[in-house]
Amino acid sequence: MAAEHQIPILIIGGGIVGLSASLFLSQHGIQSILIERHSGTSIHPRARSVNARTMELFRGLGMDDLVREAGASMKATMGIHKGKTLKEVIEAKKPADGPRKFPLAGLMNSISPVQGTFVTQDMLEPVLVDVARERGGDLRFYTECISIQQDSDSVTATLKDRETGAVSSVRAEYLIAADGAGSPIRNRLNVLTSGQGTMGHLINILFQADLKPLVHKREFSICVIESPEIYGAFTSINNDDRWVFHLAYDPSKGEQASDFTPEKCIELLRIAIGIPDLEIDVKSILPWEPSVRVADQLQHGRIFLAGDAAHQMPPWGGQGANSGITDVHNLAWKLALVLQKQASKRLLETYNAERQPVGKTAAVVSASGSDKRGMVSLNLRDPAVIVGFYKRIGLISGHGYTYASNSICPENTSPLSGLTWKPWTLASLFFLLDSRPGSRLPHLWTTHEGKRISTLDLCGQKFTLLTGAKGEAWIEAAKLISKTLAIDISTYTTGPNGDLVTENNVFETTTGISSQGAILVRPDGFVAWRARRQESGVETPQIQLELAMRRILCLL
Repeated sequence: MAAEHQIPILIIGGGIVGLSASLFLSQHGIQSILIERHSGTSIHPRARSVNARTMELFRGLGMDDLVREAGASMKATMGIHKGKTLKEVIEAKKPADGPRKFPLAGLMNSISPVQGTFVTQDMLEPVLVDVARERGGDLRFYTECISIQQDSDSVTATLKDRETGAVSSVRAEYLIAADGAGSPIRNRLNVLTSGQGTMGHLINILFQADLKPLVHKREFSICVIESPEIYGAFTSINNDDRWVFHLAYDPSKGEQASDFTPEKCIELLRIAIGIPDLEIDVKSILPWEPSVRVADQLQHGRIFLAGDAAHQMPPWGGQGANSGITDVHNLAWKLALVLQKQASKRLLETYNAERQPVGKTAAVVSASGSDKRGMVSLNLRDPAVIVGFYKRIGLISGHGYTYASNSICPENTSPLSGLTWKPWTLASLFFLLDSRPGSRLPHLWTTHEGKRISTLDLCGQKFTLLTGAKGEAWIEAAKLISKTLAIDISTYTTGPNGDLVTENNVFETTTGISSQGAILVRPDGFVAWRARRQESGVETPQIQLELAMRRILCLL
């Protein structure tokens, strides 16, 4: 069958990750087709949290306010508790006497221009769909990928319209598999995975019940229920009448998912809530298994795994959807440069080198916050839980990792001895945000052309060169290299008289460079190269910077 449609990128999977891939590709001017087997967006809440790093990416798309609005009903969601019944736990809480703040909000203000937020998958996905379509995304729901074939030049997918039965084919230069934990594409490719596998068996019960009189001013995020009859956890959806209960069951004791009928679920929910006559409407019953499985390789020829197709993890650390979104953000700019013939195809190999270790770490750390049955662990006397919590501080925000790949230039200069270098202690310790190559560019509030913006607002579609107050030589070098390599490089000097004026003039001390130093930032906001100073007796700034750019683009 000859391909009926040709497209640069085909995305399989129309959940949060696939929709984000469509948005990021459009941001870089790359056309794509997205295929989703379901008729619409998720009807189940599933994922609930968007961390600060993901909100930075949505800010870069100009849609962070839309995301916050979608999760407005969850604004008061906070706190993890445990008890025999929800009623017992909530009534023991002191009512809040005003708006509550996230415990790490003060620290996060110095880390990022935005805060993470709560918004459930069923509320977020429609927002992503609307914006993706506004920006040219071709989204095709109720369409199934029934086969794929790839050769050295392309990937051809056979598609079936599930409403009409019509079969068609699409030929794409590359394919992103964001088709979930059970990924048919991953299975067709026989991708090897590692990890401890299934941790437990849970029933996800979405239900409607008016609990506002109980939880008003005592809103919570998670409440673990443990009693002789029940072991599970409530998660809030709107702090009013929509809730989810994750109910544990044990197949070794003869229990099966099919045992949990709507009537049985209502009976158990009333026990877990502690209100015997509560009116409950069960909306859906979804069996699932908290698992740790990570694909050993995320690139297979012209096919890339992302999101749950690449790494499965327990949800309690809030890493699943967030990790998937950062997967496709990492991949989109690389695909764009390769398709535009501005970078070598070898740049795409850095997707696996950078994202596979991050996904693996996120999965392991998320598992450390779970007990042996896959439920969120609240045993703070367990050293492993305590260590896991501190490890999660950076990951919860989406910042606690660095990249190492052929698209990152290792430093060959020593730390500055003539300067007092004072990066934020906690930022360096937990978030690794000190401008080292491979780290996310530090957030600093700056004034540019009379407007207050974050340094992160400078990144998104181009490479960005930031210099100290006396970095003119680097600026001139970047302009020449931009012409030589036919690639855009935005340039900014910092300091009182520079293009960017940082608050308290802390750019140099925060980034660890001298007034004659420079850092080069990739389109994804990660530092790719840093020159702490202009070294005497070595290559000129133009030679140094061109070598760095060629390495980053895998042209060497």
